[in-house]
Amino acid sequence: MTKNQVPFRADHVGSLLRPERLHQARSDYKQGIINEETLRQVEDQEIERIVNKQIEIGLEAVTDGEFRRTWFHLDFMEHFHGMEGYVPETGFQFANDTETERYDVRNTGRISFNPNHPFIEDFKTLNQIVNGRAVAKLTIPSPNQFFNAGIQNESIYSDIETYAADIIRAYQDAIQAFYDAGVRYLQFDDVYIAGLSAPDIPFNDGQYSREYLIDLALRVVNGSLEHKPDDLYVTTHLCRSNYRSTWAFSGGYDLIAPTLFAYEKVDGFFLEYDERSGGFEPLKHIPEDGPRVVLGLLTSKSGKLENRDLIISQVNEASSYLSKEQLCLSPQCGFASTHHGNDLTEEEQWEKLSYIVQLANDIWSN
Repeated sequence: MTKNQVPFRADHVGSLLRPERLHQARSDYKQGIINEETLRQVEDQEIERIVNKQIEIGLEAVTDGEFRRTWFHLDFMEHFHGMEGYVPETGFQFANDTETERYDVRNTGRISFNPNHPFIEDFKTLNQIVNGRAVAKLTIPSPNQFFNAGIQNESIYSDIETYAADIIRAYQDAIQAFYDAGVRYLQFDDVYIAGLSAPDIPFNDGQYSREYLIDLALRVVNGSLEHKPDDLYVTTHLCRSNYRSTWAFSGGYDLIAPTLFAYEKVDGFFLEYDERSGGFEPLKHIPEDGPRVVLGLLTSKSGKLENRDLIISQVNEASSYLSKEQLCLSPQCGFASTHHGNDLTEEEQWEKLSYIVQLANDIWSN
């Protein structure tokens, strides 16, 4: 891989719909019907199946579909030292009066990376399954996800800068551990950063200005990547959250682009584009010959295929702000940011991913 290849022309965010067999195995495990070893065997078999399918349809980067997780972020975060998962009184609030399943994480002590984090062995298994046939991509929540309201324990961290410093050190250790495990393509999923560009969302009860938090978000990511090996490629995915085909907020990229697009030291941005995302003009802040931008122009919230001419037109419009050579194509988000999944079938999911590969081949072969 090189900087001019990652992200790939046709790429995807990471999560895939969990098959019924996996749902049943997880239910059986919770009820004590099967043990952890049997559950892992089922997970391994289903991951191998979807890896083969991703390669078959022409994707150059493949993931494990996040099949071992219940949430795109919480499973990762709760295994850090100084963090724990818990059941709050309410879930997260989404559009159409949708409340999520009740689960979250909270800060219980000084934060550091756990060298026995389960994602390390999970990736090693994925890499063995891929076996060099494609690039195995690992998706993890951005360090900025730790700044969501209610996570920081002010009795442990009275100062947000001290909190940020520990998170940066923890992610530096995490990145090195994943690199040592074989990761060469790492993706940060960052709903928090997208939220900083949502005008209607207040932050920290007005304790900090939006401008300060945008600057802090940049410093946290760049600090986390400060000692990154040169042959580890990192991207950031921004979306407005995703739960059973609903979303949490709206807003374009205008407020964050002059800072994050211009100065975040990543190799690519996965950007969700739909009716809630604004226009392409913020792409002008991406440096020339800088990060690639993966245009999330095809929804993962339904199985309907978008109009081919419209997608091509949108890519051409985006190329008026950023060179077409720096653009790529993907779904707007994952197909299952939580274990519940979005409202489409697995067949529709594969059809959409295959369509993206075909579109990318057409668009960038001309």
